[in-house]
Amino acid sequence: MESIFTLLHVVMAIINFSRTNGTVCSLQGEPVNPQLSKDGDILIGGIFPFHSSWDITDVSYILKPSPLNCMSLDFRAFQFSQSLIFAIEEINNSSLLPGVSLGYKIYDTCGSTAMGVRMAMALVNGNDNSILDKQCTKPAQVQAIIGETYSSASMAIAKSVGPFSIPLISHYATCECLSDKRKYPSFLRTIPSDYYQSRALAEMVKHFGWTWVGAIRRDDDYGNSGMAAFTEAAEQLGICLEYSLTFFTTYSQEKVLRIIQQIKSSTSRVIVGFLGHWDLEILLNVFYEHNITGYQWVGTEGWISDSGLATRDKHKILQGAIGLAIPKTKVTGLKEFILDINPLQSAGSAIFTEFWEALFNCKYTVQNDSADTTICTGQEKLSETENSFTDLSLMPIFSNVYKAVYAIAHTLHNLLGCTQTCPTKKQPDPLTFLEHLKRVRFKTKEGEEVYFDENGDPAAKYEIINWQTTNDQQHQFVTVGLYDSSFPAHDRLVVKRASLVWAQNSNQVPVSVCSESCPPGTRKAVQKGKPICCFDCIPCAEGEISNMTDSIKCEQCYQDYWSNPHRNECVKKEIEFLSYEETMGILITFVSIVGAFMTIIIAIIFFRHKNTPIVKANNSELSFLLLFSLALCFLCSLTFIGQPSEWSCMLRHTAFGITFVLCISCVLGKTIVVLMAFRATLPGSNAMKWFGPPQQRLSVLAFTLIQVLICVLWLSTSPPFPFKNLNHYKERIILECHLGSTIGFWAVLGYIGLLALLCFVLAFLARKLPDNFNEAKFITFSMLIFCAVWITFIPAYVSSPGKFTVAVEIFAILASSFGLLFCIFLPKCYIIIMKPEKNTKKQIMGKVPVK
Repeated sequence: MESIFTLLHVVMAIINFSRTNGTVCSLQGEPVNPQLSKDGDILIGGIFPFHSSWDITDVSYILKPSPLNCMSLDFRAFQFSQSLIFAIEEINNSSLLPGVSLGYKIYDTCGSTAMGVRMAMALVNGNDNSILDKQCTKPAQVQAIIGETYSSASMAIAKSVGPFSIPLISHYATCECLSDKRKYPSFLRTIPSDYYQSRALAEMVKHFGWTWVGAIRRDDDYGNSGMAAFTEAAEQLGICLEYSLTFFTTYSQEKVLRIIQQIKSSTSRVIVGFLGHWDLEILLNVFYEHNITGYQWVGTEGWISDSGLATRDKHKILQGAIGLAIPKTKVTGLKEFILDINPLQSAGSAIFTEFWEALFNCKYTVQNDSADTTICTGQEKLSETENSFTDLSLMPIFSNVYKAVYAIAHTLHNLLGCTQTCPTKKQPDPLTFLEHLKRVRFKTKEGEEVYFDENGDPAAKYEIINWQTTNDQQHQFVTVGLYDSSFPAHDRLVVKRASLVWAQNSNQVPVSVCSESCPPGTRKAVQKGKPICCFDCIPCAEGEISNMTDSIKCEQCYQDYWSNPHRNECVKKEIEFLSYEETMGILITFVSIVGAFMTIIIAIIFFRHKNTPIVKANNSELSFLLLFSLALCFLCSLTFIGQPSEWSCMLRHTAFGITFVLCISCVLGKTIVVLMAFRATLPGSNAMKWFGPPQQRLSVLAFTLIQVLICVLWLSTSPPFPFKNLNHYKERIILECHLGSTIGFWAVLGYIGLLALLCFVLAFLARKLPDNFNEAKFITFSMLIFCAVWITFIPAYVSSPGKFTVAVEIFAILASSFGLLFCIFLPKCYIIIMKPEKNTKKQIMGKVPVK
């Protein structure tokens, strides 16, 4: 086809060159005559498919083919022609072009692209009927051409007339490809491009939640280009095509059956049809034969508002179809003019006879073998018949023809300088006329503004049409919404859902998805080897959420938040710390207070019996200091309970370290006193002189000050601080005291352990002293318990999670404190209270004879 067009360009260039150089030319081939015509100062061409098909008798390519035998008269072309004639007559009778009359020549393309190009050449060539040898100097025969109805023919014609700058204004060709001004510089149209229609269809499909659809397209430029634009827009909106099939009226039965099989084996319930009404008229019968019913159809303006198609849909296959149509417009007087067939008779008698016979289903000439055929009288009344010619549902398209003629007239008005009259009747230069036509802007008598954008397209506005059936089973096209491409993206589409009726007369929106929507809390995971619309719903992982339907991914919760069980909301993480309100905290508090209370009771007992031998013999001053430090040890465990703060974190470890060193220092002092006392009983020993009460106090103070110094260094360099532990539990926040400097912590703990070990060794050495009440033995037991507790504490502390780390530390404090309290002081209390007769100096020194 491209090579044919290239050859035509060359031929026309030669013709043009011949014109300018005065070359003698004569008619080559058969002359072509218009179907409808009228003379005028300036002519407007029209190319319409008066017949929808043709028949070729010889396609052998051996002999010269005979002219096309046009068949199947199409009344729409007559309606388009009437619209063109009406506009021209109205302009001639107005003051728009005073003194200049417009004429027209309208040709029939028979629905053939090649015939369309030939008719365009006839309109462009002013020497088309030159029989005598004359110079080819005539200008182009027409100022502009209106047509063709279909995109493929319009593309071929636009390529042919483009080099001569003859405008081609289409009223119905919607292919997006025609907006390319590099290929089609002289093409304009009064109907929106499929660029907008395809996107409007995709947005409408998305609006109803259909993400899994099928598609059938006309196998030509209109269908292929439109479907390509729809597919691109659909992919951007997350819509998948299960199949995209081609169809043409000349397809074989085998090809049509493959289409049927594909539809029947599909799972989608919505079909997008980029087709013409002729295509669907053929397919409807095939669909019914193979029981392809109940599908939701989505249509283009090419068929969605076609009342003839609706009438032929006897089995309601397209019932509930929804699609886009050109907005309804009113042109005063146009309806009455179209139904007045007299202008057709006066403009072209040859075609009129065929038109009359088809309109009233009669024949002027009756053959012998068809005696029962109705004879035309010429007096038939249009009001007494009902067919597609009297159906004016395509009034918006008729209006497009009307606006195209007026665009030409307004451009001529500006170029000819018309005011009271037009100074000249000379036809403007084609290139100059084309440039002015692209910039023309005017309002029709109904107030509608008409203009072309940089691509030669008008503003894209559509009505959303729904096929419905009345109570008496008559079809009707109900406007259920609007689409305006000039609005912002979220406001372009407006649909009144309550007015819609769906396939099979249902009130429920059809469902057409490959996979059901993923609810909040899940994400989509595309199934391997399938389109993105086929997916599995995967629950979000812990700590991630999706709070909307069909999420592509799960969002991570912020640091202090965690996903709820449904994974659709981030909630504040539960904060964990050892509190006074929980059972463990209450129990520890109770034990701590009991320990402190017991220590105070023992101190009171010792104070009341301070003058007894057992209290005196065990260094009462160190005993009271030890009891004081033990009370502090019990109470310091309370600082580990409650929400950590800066002061509590610093207090708990330092208080624990200092009180325990004070406690162990006292025990160490008592142990040394016992050893010194034993040494003092030996002849010549002077040991007690070197470790008397002043030295005992000084040793306790010195040992404690070392721990205080360690704590001061720890707090001044890297003190403990409150810390949110987010790593141990993902769903909870553990509030704990970070040690700051681990060296400081282990230095404090190590110093306590060193003193405890020293105390244990000394007590162990003094365990077999000969006193009846050997305190060294009890100190050994207490240090044994103390060391065992703290040796066990270290692995338990390291491995315990969360608040149990604190609980382990408190347990170690309480256990070691109780060990010291019970082992050192309970035996003495037993003697004081239960065995006062043994609380004598002789008993303690072991000088009472055994009975």
